[in-house]
Parts: sequence; C-alpha cells; structure tokens
Amino acid sequence: MDMGKPSIIFMGTPDFAVPTLSSLLKAGYPVKSVYAQPPRPGGRGYEIQISPVHRFALAHHLKIVTPSSLRTADVQEEFRAFQADFAVVAAYGLILPKEILEAPMYGCINVHASLLPRWRGAAPIQRALVAGDRKTGVTIMQMEEGLDSGPVIIQEEVGISSEATSESLHDQLSRLGADMIVPALEGLLSGALTAQPQPVRGVTYAPKLTKDEALLNWRHSAQHLERQIRAFAPWPGSCFTWQGQKIKILKASSEPLSFSATPGEILDDDFLVACGTGALRLLELQRPARSPLKARDFLNGTPLLKGTRLDVID
Repeated sequence: MDMGKPSIIFMGTPDFAVPTLSSLLKAGYPVKSVYAQPPRPGGRGYEIQISPVHRFALAHHLKIVTPSSLRTADVQEEFRAFQADFAVVAAYGLILPKEILEAPMYGCINVHASLLPRWRGAAPIQRALVAGDRKTGVTIMQMEEGLDSGPVIIQEEVGISSEATSESLHDQLSRLGADMIVPALEGLLSGALTAQPQPVRGVTYAPKLTKDEALLNWRHSAQHLERQIRAFAPWPGSCFTWQGQKIKILKASSEPLSFSATPGEILDDDFLVACGTGALRLLELQRPARSPLKARDFLNGTPLLKGTRLDVID
C-alpha cells in the first residue's frame, strides 16, 4: 500500500456503495474506518441483518462503526480521532452535521446518483425513471450542510433506455461512481479539478420512496404508470387492489387508445387497462405470497373479464 496516499473514512450502507469502497481499496487508499447504518431486522424472519457495506468491511478486515446518529458528542469525537484526510460518502443514509463535515482535512466527498442539481435527495434513480428523463449520471461533489447542494467536482452522464429499471440503472450508476471516485480525489489533490458551485436553476428533489406510492392511479397516463412499474421494482413495487388483495404488477407496456374509456376499466381479454391517457397492457403479475405469473396464467386463476373496473384512487 502506498502510504503517501491520503487517508479515508468511508461512509455508505447499501449495495450501491460497495464498488466505490472497493475502488478506493484497490487504488491503495488507507481506509481508517468504514461507517454504515446499524444492523436492523429484515427479511421474512425479521432477523438482525448487517448491511452490504458492513459485510464488505468485515470481509476485508476494516474497522466498522455503525452509529444510529452522528449528532452526539462522543460519536463526533470518535470520528475526529481517526484524523482522516477525506471522508467519502456514498448512499450512507444519515445526515452529516457540521461537526462531521468539517472533521476531515479535505472535507467530505459525496458520490450521488444524478446530474445535480437535478434530483437532490434519497431516491434520484427512481424519480428520474418515473419522470421520463432521457439521461442521468453520477455527480462527485464536495459536501456542505444543504441537501446535496455542495459544489460539483466532476460529473458523468449516461442515457436512460426505454427498458431501464431501477435495478439496472442502479447497477450502472454504482459502477460509474466507483470508476469516478479515484480520478476525482486525484484531481482535487493535484489541483487539476476544482469544485464548482451548482447552477441555481434546474434544482429538483427526489424524496424517499414510501409504501403509499405502490398503488397505481389509473387516472395517470399509461406511459407514466409503465415508467412507475419499472422504477418501483422491487420496492415499494406497483400494485392495484382487487377483492381486498394487493396484486403486484411486475411488467407492463403502454399502448395508445383511439377511443375514450373509464380509467381502470379492463378493455379486452388480454388485460389491457384504460388509463387517464392511453392504456396499460399488464404482462406479469403476482398475488400475495405467490409466484409471479404471466398475464394469461394469472387470468386463468383470477377471471377479471372485459368491462371489469379496477379500483381507482380518489
């Protein structure tokens, strides 16, 4: 290991962050500590589970710290005691107070999955998909107290295909961020890169996803709903209610409609559903605690006939 390289505290929690940490290790950056969100119950049995970053840190014999908050004096003192040159943050999930932001010699550097200032916040990948954006990317930025508002060190963009899902785009941007982090740090240290303020115009926000967003509103356009289905898989998913059950829609396609129909009305025997504009062809569905089924197999067991009206959100 080249001990001349600046030391790092890495802060991240989910799968998205793991490749960035791996890139830093491969490039020989001394990682003084890894911060991740604390283990929490999850899965069907609600057993305590550690995060992907926590698991990676243990496998690579890195010191791991998992505070539930960074706002207490003892946690902040421990953070300062590492005397890191940089903190690199990728999808950590906790707010960094001023005391943490100012502790490393060169501050905190964030890997964010959007082209800032568009889609500041917790769910930039999903919000870009639902909005129908044609492009997104990764921004490496110098962090400040505002929400993803700090100056930009480097950005790279990628196109969003019409088949992209949150999972495929997540993986693409995760790899891109990992490729960008080392050149960003080297550029900052050499003076080849200088952080530039974000534009004042074009700011949008990407709030955290909620379970309430899973229910499809048939009054929206078919194109919007098709994008939502791709964006919200696997969580919170997209569904409609039928006879008290929430039926997940795993795959669908939007189609034009040459006549007027009531949103939520089933228009044929192959599960074409009228929307506010156009219609949505349901292709793959899943009942609670059942395996996914193609639409034809699903209809064989649940006869939703032409003319049936699915529930519409008020």
